[in-house]
Amino acid sequence: MEMLSIEKELSTNPYPGRGLIIGKSADGKTAVVTYFIMGRSENSRNRVFVTEGDGIRTQAFDESKLIDPSLIIYAPVKVLGNKTIVTNGDQTDTIYTAMKKGLTFEQSLRTRAFEPDEPNYTPRISSIVVVDNGKCDYTISILKSATGNPNSCQRYTFDYSMPLNGEGRFIHTYKCNEVPLPSFEGEPKLVRFGNDDIDTYTNMVWNALNEDNKVSLFVRYINIATGETDTRIINKHH
Repeated sequence: MEMLSIEKELSTNPYPGRGLIIGKSADGKTAVVTYFIMGRSENSRNRVFVTEGDGIRTQAFDESKLIDPSLIIYAPVKVLGNKTIVTNGDQTDTIYTAMKKGLTFEQSLRTRAFEPDEPNYTPRISSIVVVDNGKCDYTISILKSATGNPNSCQRYTFDYSMPLNGEGRFIHTYKCNEVPLPSFEGEPKLVRFGNDDIDTYTNMVWNALNEDNKVSLFVRYINIATGETDTRIINKHH
């Protein structure tokens, strides 16, 4: 599989929707966790990321303009011990609760499906990053309709055990900006990571996202040796 440039992938797609980029720095010292949201409607664009405990949640920037919170207000990031859960919907809570009870990441997501937002049927993308005893593993999931047919839910799980230094995976909800929005296809894209500091990397991702459609960005660096974290949040509205 060709290793792609994160910057090029983002800058050449005006509307990938919501995206997860997970991987390891080139020196192998850092797990990189990235989640961004975009929007085309006023309701989708009327959001910001705010911190909540060790994670974050979405919040309406202007409460008076909030129309339907059901699919846009949720906690994208939660932390359970040495596990960082990042998703594009309220399945974060599903995973967190199920794993506290001893279920696996994959088992927890069998209770969920794509979003009920006809005609797009937006995929649910989810990830879990485990940093433990100087090791880092991660898993990415996508729950999607059968090529736009809501009668079938297709569940794919991609497990990256002992991922290689300098490599990451990128998955996003929409293949491209069409009507209706077509779901992401294939396995998560292989992308290149360097040794950029968190601010350089965060600014690169934010600047590469389409100016009209980008809404918010979350980046977390996790020190694989110590588990210590460093986090950045950028909101278009502030």
